[in-house]
Amino acid sequence: MANILKLKKKARVRRKYRSKKRLYGTPDRPRLTVYKSLNQIYAQIVDDQSQKSITGVSSLTKELASLKVNKTEMAGKVGELIAAMAKAKGIESIVFDRSGYLYHGRVKALAEAARKSGLKF
Repeated sequence: MANILKLKKKARVRRKYRSKKRLYGTPDRPRLTVYKSLNQIYAQIVDDQSQKSITGVSSLTKELASLKVNKTEMAGKVGELIAAMAKAKGIESIVFDRSGYLYHGRVKALAEAARKSGLKF
């Protein structure tokens, strides 16, 4: 069983680096990257030119940690919050980096919530 999990993680990392060759965040259009663990989801906006993180949100953030919702709904809340924080920093358009995860479930919920809240990608 542990061998299968190692293979799955290796495959995801391979997909991540393959897609990262094309994705690049600039100051005008930074990169929104997603990481998900078994129970949590993290989103971060990164400017690759200056190699700086502009803002980040996770399901462990104070505003979201107290909510009692399932993981997919929590991902939607993270998407809304990251979009609000990006708008506050003057960011309207981003590049979406799903980090090798399939565009399905929590990753899709986060992306759609961010789009609904006004981010363009």
